[in-house]
Amino acid sequence: MIETVSAITAETLSRYSDVIDVRSPAEFALDHVPGAINLPVLDDAQRHEVGTLYVQSSKFLAARIGAALVARNIADHLDGPLADRPGSWAPLIYCWRGGNRSGAMATILSRVGWRVGVVEGGYRTYRRGVVRRLYEEAPPLRVVLVAGPTGSGKTVLLDRARPLGAQVLDLEALAAHRGSLFGGLKAEAQPSQRMFESRLLHALDALDPARPVLVEAESSRIGQISLPPAIWSRMVEAPRIEIDAPAAARARHIVETYADITADLAAIEEALSRLPRHIGREQRDAWRALARAGDFLALSEQLIHVHYDPAYRRSGATRTGPVAARLTLDDLDPAALSEAAARLVDAAERAGA
Repeated sequence: MIETVSAITAETLSRYSDVIDVRSPAEFALDHVPGAINLPVLDDAQRHEVGTLYVQSSKFLAARIGAALVARNIADHLDGPLADRPGSWAPLIYCWRGGNRSGAMATILSRVGWRVGVVEGGYRTYRRGVVRRLYEEAPPLRVVLVAGPTGSGKTVLLDRARPLGAQVLDLEALAAHRGSLFGGLKAEAQPSQRMFESRLLHALDALDPARPVLVEAESSRIGQISLPPAIWSRMVEAPRIEIDAPAAARARHIVETYADITADLAAIEEALSRLPRHIGREQRDAWRALARAGDFLALSEQLIHVHYDPAYRRSGATRTGPVAARLTLDDLDPAALSEAAARLVDAAERAGA
């Protein structure tokens, strides 16, 4: 049995066991429905081969060779990743346009006896929905901004606030970037802009719009990722909770947080090369010398005073929302952060009331 699905929504997804993306691995890597499984009916090289034949040689030959490749690949999926699926399994399938690739997979899986759904219009339908909801509609979001200078423990506080019942929208995790000069996550490359938007919409759909949502203060760009204007506007206008901590404690916290970067001198050199132009060559060279000497605490302290704090003060001019609360931390050790997280949750509930 094959069903046609007109849109990928939370209600639609709840009716299916898995979402299967049958596009090539390269297409899947650029963007896909969060949680989807990639079972390509043509891999990247095969898709290129069939497409070239179709354009340059013979449409009939391309169709015949493509059909043979698709049949073999689907057979491999049945013998491999799908071998343990029970009779009650119900996959939702999509390709680029909801045509040949998803149709071939759906036909064979339905003949097995599974209840199969196919997304009408494929990925293009899904993508249009993402763009509409993020860029043409105003997402229902009661933002409470968590602000504070670099190194004040905002990310850790949000992590600890979640198990205390707070709703958190972690934009840095979605963008795979810590939102600062040294913010790239070495273990994970940043997603494409499209993939970030898919992740963002998926995260928004999991939130209760009636409750406040803690969001860390960011610029309109996180690394190479741009925030949708509607989200950014909510952040600019939102009430905020300011986190204050001594510069020395923040410097220690930065060194601990960026341990992966301090172990990679080349990464530090590359990051320092991206400093704003108003920080002169002599200052950059001095910081490179500190990095080469392994004095990361001194480097962190100087970056706070010369770069991070002035940049934070400038960014504050763009925020129009009121300061709802201030949390002052004397230290940023685990005990202090846990205690502050509880205060943050209480302050967020009052600010978002």
